[in-house]
Amino acid sequence: MKKYTYTFLAVAVMVLLAACTTNRVTSATGIKSPKNIILLIGDGMGLTQVSTTYYYKEGESTFSRFKHIGLHQNQPTSHKVTDSASGATAFSAGVKTYNGAIGVDQDTTPVRTILEMLAAKGFRTGLVATSSIVHATPASFYAHTASRNSYEEIARQLVYAPVNFFAGGGTKFFAGRSDKINYLDTLQQRGFQVSTESLPKTSLNPEENHAYLLASDGMPKMQEGRGDFLPKATDLALDYLSKDKDGFFLMVEGSQIDWGGHANDADYVIQETLDFDQTLEVALDFAAKDKNTLVIVTADHETGGLSLSASTVYGQGDYSKITPSFSTGNHSAALIPVFAYGPGAEHFMGIYQNNEIFDKMVKAMKLSRR
Repeated sequence: MKKYTYTFLAVAVMVLLAACTTNRVTSATGIKSPKNIILLIGDGMGLTQVSTTYYYKEGESTFSRFKHIGLHQNQPTSHKVTDSASGATAFSAGVKTYNGAIGVDQDTTPVRTILEMLAAKGFRTGLVATSSIVHATPASFYAHTASRNSYEEIARQLVYAPVNFFAGGGTKFFAGRSDKINYLDTLQQRGFQVSTESLPKTSLNPEENHAYLLASDGMPKMQEGRGDFLPKATDLALDYLSKDKDGFFLMVEGSQIDWGGHANDADYVIQETLDFDQTLEVALDFAAKDKNTLVIVTADHETGGLSLSASTVYGQGDYSKITPSFSTGNHSAALIPVFAYGPGAEHFMGIYQNNEIFDKMVKAMKLSRR
């Protein structure tokens, strides 16, 4: 009888020790690596812009679905306040650099981006923006130029970059160029299905690459009837990219939140932020179903110094109404919120520098920086 008791105890101790060992390994390596990354950037979107989704949206803000939240500080090497180029390069390549830099460090040396790193490992990649696709934020993920204003060169680099899907504006940088080269034709020669008219209503052929350039430069404002381009393009990209068994990287930019801030146009900001909120819903619904996708939402900087204040009537505060107001027509130096969901989301909590977002993506994906 004792023999069986001792045997049982020995087995129980071994199982317990094995469980403890497994827990230590899990703790040391962290939560499993995600298969996919969706990075959503609300250009110019600070905490106040995020707050507009709680006051102006019908229904609950999509931001409430995030449980892992952090803050980043975004000073570049050249100034006190960042622009979109240095801010996006910090995200894409993990380096602090000067304002105006696209995928290069402060010495103008090209730096490898997360998109390029993942593409080299067989991941599909995609970009969606409501600006032109050669604007600073999307450009920083595939191009390497000393100046964000080198739009025609950035467009040329996109044609040869490892990007499988892109949607936004910018036809004039691919056709009607100063060098007379028609890069829309070159895209087709390189196996892209190209449209300058509209997004398709059916799923895309996974054996082809796809380019949608639907405006001469930036896309129309929401106020001008852009409609649901951003959430639809994001949904289309996710359906296409997710057909690859190796995983994907998708960057989506709500570009014109920034433009509304520069214009000190509160309705412009609010409508663009609500459109971005709807796009987050598409991304989070995909990630919730997929269970292998890391979603990160942030901004490069805040624009306009937006405030949501109680209205003033006859010199008295009217706390029943909100009046949006701006302190500047430029960027501000405010800390920027970071929201994360899915495997690896825990890495994005805390307060850190903007270039650490790259490091956290690399860590989550278990990549080597070089």
